[in-house]
Amino acid sequence: MSAYPSRRRTYLTTTRLRRITAALAILAGALLAWAAAAPAAAAIIPIPDGPYGPAPASPVQVIGPGGMPGWQITVIALAAAATAVFLDRARASRRSASAIG
Repeated sequence: MSAYPSRRRTYLTTTRLRRITAALAILAGALLAWAAAAPAAAAIIPIPDGPYGPAPASPVQVIGPGGMPGWQITVIALAAAATAVFLDRARASRRSASAIG
């Protein structure tokens, strides 16, 4: 065993940089999703009391008439595209590594 510390320097490799970038992108996406959901959660319409007490509850509509909002379609499409790019790059790197060795 050596008494001297290793002189090997650690550099920010491209793999480590990609992982940090991916983690920051995930955190940014989570923050944007939270920010988009906050106004929707605060959009509660209070029902005023009538002269004979509180108004009866209206039936709950489970499915909205408009379908899926456009921003959700965009997020799903971007997530699918990013996944496809990452999988293609991973497959390409495995092919080049197996061709060498």
